[in-house]
Amino acid sequence: GGKGIRMVDQEEDVQNAYRQVCGEVPGSPIFIMKLSTNSRHLEVQLLADEYGNAIALNGRDCSVQRRHQKIIEEGPPVAASPEVWKQMEDAAVSLAKAVGYTNAGTVEYLYSEPDKKYYFLELNPRLQVEHPVTEMITRVNLPAAQLQVAMGIPLYHIPEVRELYGKNRFADEEDVSNGKSVIDFTVTERIPAYGHCIAVRITAENAEAGFKPTSGGIQEINFRSTPNVWGYFSMDSSGSIHEFADSQFGHLFASGPNREQARRNMVLALKELSIRGDISTTVDYISKLIELDDFVENNIDTGWLDRIIKEGGIKIAPSAESLRRVSSGKVNRLNNDSLVAIGATVVAFDQCSGDEATFLELLERGQLPPLNLLNMVRDLELILNGVKYKLRCTRTGISEF
Repeated sequence: GGKGIRMVDQEEDVQNAYRQVCGEVPGSPIFIMKLSTNSRHLEVQLLADEYGNAIALNGRDCSVQRRHQKIIEEGPPVAASPEVWKQMEDAAVSLAKAVGYTNAGTVEYLYSEPDKKYYFLELNPRLQVEHPVTEMITRVNLPAAQLQVAMGIPLYHIPEVRELYGKNRFADEEDVSNGKSVIDFTVTERIPAYGHCIAVRITAENAEAGFKPTSGGIQEINFRSTPNVWGYFSMDSSGSIHEFADSQFGHLFASGPNREQARRNMVLALKELSIRGDISTTVDYISKLIELDDFVENNIDTGWLDRIIKEGGIKIAPSAESLRRVSSGKVNRLNNDSLVAIGATVVAFDQCSGDEATFLELLERGQLPPLNLLNMVRDLELILNGVKYKLRCTRTGISEF
């Protein structure tokens, strides 16, 4: 990724850029394309079977890139209006049908927000590493769906696809025999996305040195999955990242009912993630990156991160309030009661989330889970500075106590 691409803004640079591209991708055809500045990288996740059925499983926004390499992915895309996004999905499905595509695939676009136009980049005929973003917002297991497509099962008989289109997970035998189990995907509405998901690639790079790749051993990775954050890491059998490997060795996925909650869950996960070893990682850099106002307000494009790097890196200006506190010589610190209340809320949230996950797991196994797993009131005891506190936390919302 990122190789064989050069921007040319004056005619005399064409020959030099052409030679560079030829050297990076020998034997490949070379395309000349219109430059789309201040654009988004939006992509549609496709799934198609051998019977001519093709559907769009929503999509992803992969606009945070460093030298054309994705750093952060998220979904569903919210930069394009629902009307324009529907056009992009329909165009991707039409392309898959026109070429007789079978399998999971991704149609990638550049999307220009000012004029609401989108430009085709490619149809990526494989499963991409960020596919869990789509799985979290559609609840369709893409590797399992690929296997079922390869077995000759039509899309409308894949249980998770049926649920995505508001149908029973399994069709009745009678409906299958008389053809009533068939779903016309061109007219059947897909149910809305399940919240929002943000993914961050963990790479062995030194962000302060222009994202220079690093290599070496890893002594410890401390990461804890939660109901809202999931991740994976991979390295060789010796626990090392060698210089011939891709710099990415981990991927984190944070979900939430909306983009802001997913972002906050990711911030917390990155701050809790600990990687100890001989390598440098982008963890601290990205944890600051996603707290910048531009990212919070979703005011980004494919050149956003490169501009930050060119301007000297991340600079987070202190707020006016914090400057006033420092200048006055007074620092407002939380008292013990407040600290205990915050700690109890975090513990109660973890308990509720864990019990909910257990409740759903038991239901999936066909077992009747105990109702106390859904208890919204938690009695807790915490000790701070030698003082025992007894608290009762009552849950009043998804993430409110």
